[in-house]
Amino acid sequence: MDKAELHRQVIEQLHAELARAEQAALTAHETATHAENVAENKYDTLGLEAAYLASGQARRVAQLQQTLMTWRQLRPRPFDSDQGIQLGALVQTVDEHNREQWLFLGPPGASMKLQHAGEQVQVLGSTAPLGLALLGKRPGDEVSLQVGAAGSSLEVLSAL
Repeated sequence: MDKAELHRQVIEQLHAELARAEQAALTAHETATHAENVAENKYDTLGLEAAYLASGQARRVAQLQQTLMTWRQLRPRPFDSDQGIQLGALVQTVDEHNREQWLFLGPPGASMKLQHAGEQVQVLGSTAPLGLALLGKRPGDEVSLQVGAAGSSLEVLSAL
């Protein structure tokens, strides 16, 4: 597996998501400011609703810009067993049902699934519960998570 290629795919997906969010924000802004959406009475809330939507879309654009900036700054390095799993690590785990999974750990905000080298790779942020649990772990370590009332356990098979 090539971490540099995964990193490139994450940035590419974030760019695409940002472009969609910018277009949605522009459309919402145009709707909110269009002359036909001026309230005619106190019950006519279309303009107000569009303004709320435009505000939310603008916040989403800002979040994506921040996420993209932090992912661009990430420089995935080879796994260092002295430090354990850190940002930029590509981790293979197995659960209690012998299901293997590849995880690419990075900064927050880019949860997505990628296809690489014939495998599905889950991208997760370091502030996600699983991301936090993986930090500092090494191959052979067990990671336990409490998800609602149920708990689950993963073993770290490898880290790159």
